[in-house]
Amino acid sequence: MKKISISPNRRAFLLKAAAGAPAAVAVGTGVLSTVSFVARADESKPYKPVYFEAAEFDTLTSLVDTLIPADATGPGGVEAGAAEFIDAQMNTPYGHGALWYMSGPHQPELPAIWGYQLPYSPRDLYRHALKEFGDAIQSQFNKPFTQLTAEQRNDAVQQLEKGTLKLATIPNDAFFGQLLQNVHEGYFCDPVHGGNKGMAAWRMVGFPGARADYYDWVDQYGKAYPLPPVSRG
Repeated sequence: MKKISISPNRRAFLLKAAAGAPAAVAVGTGVLSTVSFVARADESKPYKPVYFEAAEFDTLTSLVDTLIPADATGPGGVEAGAAEFIDAQMNTPYGHGALWYMSGPHQPELPAIWGYQLPYSPRDLYRHALKEFGDAIQSQFNKPFTQLTAEQRNDAVQQLEKGTLKLATIPNDAFFGQLLQNVHEGYFCDPVHGGNKGMAAWRMVGFPGARADYYDWVDQYGKAYPLPPVSRG
């Protein structure tokens, strides 16, 4: 997995990520991740997690905010609904690991060769990893991740990525890779999947969305495409 750093240059990183997987599919941990249609029925009401417990979802939301904070360039991951997207996906076939080969033997020391090598579905991976991440944060900072300053959260996530903030049993790269992949999916997906609220991420990178065709614009070289993005919803 390509390593990143949490820095002011993260927007350039997001633009590159969008170019590779702007819609609904991304590959990050060696296993194809295809999202399911789980759009919210009523966006006017506060979101209540359907899989994560309240404390888990608060930690997940803070992680999303740390990976993609809001700035003048565009919305943050929280505003885009990436945490809600991840929570909703956990109750789909994808979250249950139905799209993955989950049988052993597992060889965690060989993920680069054989792909994902843990016995956990995405939902189980999150449940174990969030607890172990919380324990590691409490041990180092003497407070929950949600109570850390922005600078401390950035430092903690960088340590998670680099492997210096050790989790008890879950490999750091497995958790960080899964989290980063799903945050990207929630940030750039078609809104019908429950993320990318208002298509704000698409507007930020100039992605036109799911229009039926672009025939009228094929030979208009050098002209800016003037139409707003369109969702399949």
